[in-house]
Amino acid sequence: MASKSLKHTIIIRLLVPVFCFLLIETALSYWMTLHYVDKTNDRWLLNSAHSLEQEIKVTGQKISIELSANALEVFSWDDLDKTYFRVVSENQGELAGDPELPELDLIDGTKPVFFNSLIYNEPIRVVAIQVKNQAIADKVTIYFAETLHKRQEMMTDILLADLIPQLLFTILISLYLFKNIKIILSPFHKLSKQIARRSPQDLSPMTDTYVFTEVKTLTDTINLLLSRLTAAIAAQQRFIANAAHQLRTPLAGLKLQAEVAQRENNLDTMRTSLRQMQNSTDRVSHMVTQLLALARSEPIEGSQKLKRLDLQLLVREVCIEWVPKALQEQLELSFDGPDHPVWIKGDAVLLKELLSNLIDNAISYGHIDGNVVVKLSSDELPILQVEDDGDGIPEEEQTRIFERFYRIQSSSGNGCGLGLAIVKEIADLHQAKVQISNRIDRKGAVVSVLFKRFPSK
Repeated sequence: MASKSLKHTIIIRLLVPVFCFLLIETALSYWMTLHYVDKTNDRWLLNSAHSLEQEIKVTGQKISIELSANALEVFSWDDLDKTYFRVVSENQGELAGDPELPELDLIDGTKPVFFNSLIYNEPIRVVAIQVKNQAIADKVTIYFAETLHKRQEMMTDILLADLIPQLLFTILISLYLFKNIKIILSPFHKLSKQIARRSPQDLSPMTDTYVFTEVKTLTDTINLLLSRLTAAIAAQQRFIANAAHQLRTPLAGLKLQAEVAQRENNLDTMRTSLRQMQNSTDRVSHMVTQLLALARSEPIEGSQKLKRLDLQLLVREVCIEWVPKALQEQLELSFDGPDHPVWIKGDAVLLKELLSNLIDNAISYGHIDGNVVVKLSSDELPILQVEDDGDGIPEEEQTRIFERFYRIQSSSGNGCGLGLAIVKEIADLHQAKVQISNRIDRKGAVVSVLFKRFPSK
């Protein structure tokens, strides 16, 4: 799709109203000029008709009109237009003038009537009046007309005098807009060049030296995007570094075990090596899964993904999924929570990952025939708790337990030290707090996640 020019769009949207105003003003000027030109010339036509009226004579019953050469010259003084007149009696017929001049039936003889017509295929303006003379019993009508050249010339002169300044003004406005819009848009061109000159590795913020608020808003948005990209790249680099560091040792051990198994001739010894390889493979697989989960939980503007969800339903579903694993490890997994929805704002996938890590830790470090209890309360704030009956966590190590790859010194589990780090990352993304304590009534640890309440409606 072809892109539009912002400069041309602004100019068009500004000039179109100007030209529309010019057209409307031209139409109004034409109408008003026509009105006043007609009014002025119609007054002269009417005066000329009344002058003819003064020349009508009555002798007995006979009506006549006699015009001297001087009078005729007065009626035809104009060099631009021709004048015509006609005097008609209802009883005597044509009294004087040009019989080709059109007639009009005057319904109301008290008022003059103006109308447009043609004579000898030339447009004319005509006035018709009825003679008001008590000595005349007959109905006598006078028609006086002139061509329209003078009117048209006056119209042209007045319109040009009105339109030429407006056209010049419009041209000046257009030139002013072209020049100043280019100046106004120049910061965008500078910003575009600044971005084009950057190398792909340069994610530093854009310089903020622009005066206009709109340009500053754009640079702020670009800088926000750059900061997100920086965070994303940093998270990716951390993931690569963590994966390289943590996978190097187990993969080297796996390779060594494979070499030992190849050199063994004893079947039992070979099976032992293969079992060790299988255990190492399981640990590597678990570590890769945890690393991927950790990468997914990196807080890269995660608040945009958070949506309203029912935490009670989510926790219940996750617990059901982990029941087979708990039974396999000879543990009892139970859920203690309300029957009504508990609404929070969160990401369902990440919250399932959080709870899965807590349950996995509890199962891994719990005792055989023990219990893992998942609790959910919503009295004041939604609180999610996972309890186990393992050995607990020493107080001096509770502050470091959320560090990546940190494992308790006395730990006997097969974890890689990422589970609680993932829990902390996801909790931070949801603006939730994670607390760890040991059970008071007996051995075991309690991990609590305190969420913010979200309105149910």
